[in-house]
Amino acid sequence: MGPEAKKLHMLFFPFMSQGHMPPMISMAKLFAAHGARITILTTPVNAANIRPTIDDSIHFHIIPLPSADFGLPDGCENDSLVINDDQRIRFFRAVASLRHHFDASLQDLRPDCVVSGTFLPWTYHVAAARGVPRLVFNGSGNFAACAFSAFDRCRHLLADKVESFILPGLPHQIEMLRTQVMDVKKLAGTSFEFLLEIINEAMELEPKNFGTLVNSFYGLEPEYADQYRKEVGRSWNVGPASLYKVGDNKTASGREQSASANECLKWLDKKPAGSVVYMCFGSGSSFSAEQLREMALGLEAAGHPFVWVVSDKGHDWVPDGFEKRTHGTGLVIREWAPQVLILNHAAVGGFVTHCGWNSTLEGISAGLPMVTWPLFAEQFYNEKFLLDVVEVGVAVGSKVHTFVAEARPVVKADAIEAAVREVMGKGEKAEERKMRAKMLAEMAKIAVDKEGSSFEEIQNLMQELMDLKKHV
Repeated sequence: MGPEAKKLHMLFFPFMSQGHMPPMISMAKLFAAHGARITILTTPVNAANIRPTIDDSIHFHIIPLPSADFGLPDGCENDSLVINDDQRIRFFRAVASLRHHFDASLQDLRPDCVVSGTFLPWTYHVAAARGVPRLVFNGSGNFAACAFSAFDRCRHLLADKVESFILPGLPHQIEMLRTQVMDVKKLAGTSFEFLLEIINEAMELEPKNFGTLVNSFYGLEPEYADQYRKEVGRSWNVGPASLYKVGDNKTASGREQSASANECLKWLDKKPAGSVVYMCFGSGSSFSAEQLREMALGLEAAGHPFVWVVSDKGHDWVPDGFEKRTHGTGLVIREWAPQVLILNHAAVGGFVTHCGWNSTLEGISAGLPMVTWPLFAEQFYNEKFLLDVVEVGVAVGSKVHTFVAEARPVVKADAIEAAVREVMGKGEKAEERKMRAKMLAEMAKIAVDKEGSSFEEIQNLMQELMDLKKHV
């Protein structure tokens, strides 16, 4: 038996979206660094994006996505490439059709375990039929998972007119507005009913999986890591994935730094330490023109240098004279930006975020206080985690969960100004918030270091899987 055959062989199959792939690829690198043999299962377009970020020790197994068969444009192999709801539905169906290719891959590769995304619950059944243990990758933290379960328990008790409620059975008192919570049951009868089916199947399978990989670390949310294990099943907190070092000019998403991204880092080099506020809402967020105008005016009024990543390509929302007035003090980036590098730059002192878990954990790992501006999915739960559990956030006042930008109440410039000033301020509360943020960043680094909690959990999981391999 050769040395490769003696290694633990892990097959990573990430759901094909910008929110899921980068942390799973970083996680695959972590396990490779611990001595596992890693294969990434994905499609041609996604493989081309990932390949520049990994070395030859990690292998690819490519399967085709039948985009055309589902009415999708050629090359539409990632959720970030879909342009409307109809395409998104078609994309999910195309991904679900990969069952046969996945089964054939298991037969060819014979991995010792499979790590697949939450949105790929059907992989459990295929893996189980082949006798392969399946680990599910949890793209959110323990707190959000516990909060989601708490809401599911009390949802039927809430009257339609209830404005706010306390999530039951959590270690902290977490009060939510009814308008902030996504009720997945309401997807029934809509064009997004397929999402309800996926979520329901994923929840039913949670106790049947070998366990869950969580992109978090135990010291960040110990009570919720314990509660998750008690209520749901076995889990391993092996993050933050973003702390895995990548090349100087590459990221886990596979993108090289653009010219504007390099200019951004040079621009930051000229700013005083902790003086810049960074605002970015991820690849899946969009805003109305009116909201973008209020953002611009709010950032300008706050009086701090800023870097603002704007995904909207148009210019019709830009306030008159804004670019001239903020020249030299504000930098607007209209394409992809190297977020982890920016967050960890010494000049950056605060982060305005949509509270997606990847961004939340990246902000925590960088030691930054945050202005919280959730929009949809589990982002409102993550906001509560930042505000009420670790206490490193200031709410901008986002109160309505919706995927539709135009249906979202506009957050006015004065609220944005006030939140940015509070996060970037010098008062006692602001300084305490900054101290807590820096402490969490130190804890995150210790967790992934040798003998840290995440390091140990990776080792423990691999040993258990190796023991299982020996008895097969």
